[in-house]
Amino acid sequence: MMKKIYALTDLDGTLLQPDATLSSYTMETLTELLAEGHIISYATARSYTSSQAVAGEIPWKYPMVLYNGALLYDPVGQVVLDGVFLDLPLTNELIRLGKQFGLCPLLFGLDEEGAERVLHESLVGMGYKQFVMSRPGDVRFREIVDLSCPDNIQTLLLTYIGHYDELKPLLDAVQIAYAGRIHIHFMADTYIEDHYFLEFSDIQANKGNGLKMWARSVGCSTDEVIAFGDNLNDIGLLQEAGRKVAVGNAKLELKVIADQIIGTNIDNAVAHYLVQEMQYRDELAVSLDLSNPIKKLSNRISG
Repeated sequence: MMKKIYALTDLDGTLLQPDATLSSYTMETLTELLAEGHIISYATARSYTSSQAVAGEIPWKYPMVLYNGALLYDPVGQVVLDGVFLDLPLTNELIRLGKQFGLCPLLFGLDEEGAERVLHESLVGMGYKQFVMSRPGDVRFREIVDLSCPDNIQTLLLTYIGHYDELKPLLDAVQIAYAGRIHIHFMADTYIEDHYFLEFSDIQANKGNGLKMWARSVGCSTDEVIAFGDNLNDIGLLQEAGRKVAVGNAKLELKVIADQIIGTNIDNAVAHYLVQEMQYRDELAVSLDLSNPIKKLSNRISG
């Protein structure tokens, strides 16, 4: 009997194409792999709502790591399985500090019913406007006059979007004042030209810790997990995985720690890799029966 594949992949820049869509090849391949009983899911900086908007055509059945590792979510029962949240007083301290630099974040959190919420003041920067415009009709967003975290919201993430020179002074101030108390993520945005994301979350909210939560949930060791990534926020994900795979378009920092470097997200590299891994684990089943669904999947390698 074939040994199950345990795989956790990043979305943007890794599983998704450059225009943030799934290719039909990737969609069909992962759908069939899941149907065959392989344990595959994703770890993303996105929320459940946002990630499903771009990857929801795949019938995901296993927990997914959201908000850069802050949340473990069950897509079948649509419930939160585990998570780490930024302390309420600390959330409001960080918001006040940001305002001293003329900056106000998007506050991503869960309300008392577990529903996703995004609180913000009036959107003034082009980066914020493009971010919201890319999510038309998103009911999570709530504009308030003076942003602070209400008592009924558990904060997952504070996200600032802007040019490098706008965000760097705040980054420096937070690194000095809150070193070792929060997780800081600062990276160029994938889709908004010349803009960066500066994000603050609980110290444990990273994809490495997210992979550990995921492995416990699906009943495997971290050594059994194959992880795929492309960007700086995937470093922890790869570090904790048994097999570390960087796509060809990955940042150099990720390629340095990877066990393997594969094709790019344009080439459907993650899907191809998983098919080849499945073939490796069950070459006999592939060679014996052309009608076998495993054999069908093997034919996708040249697709």
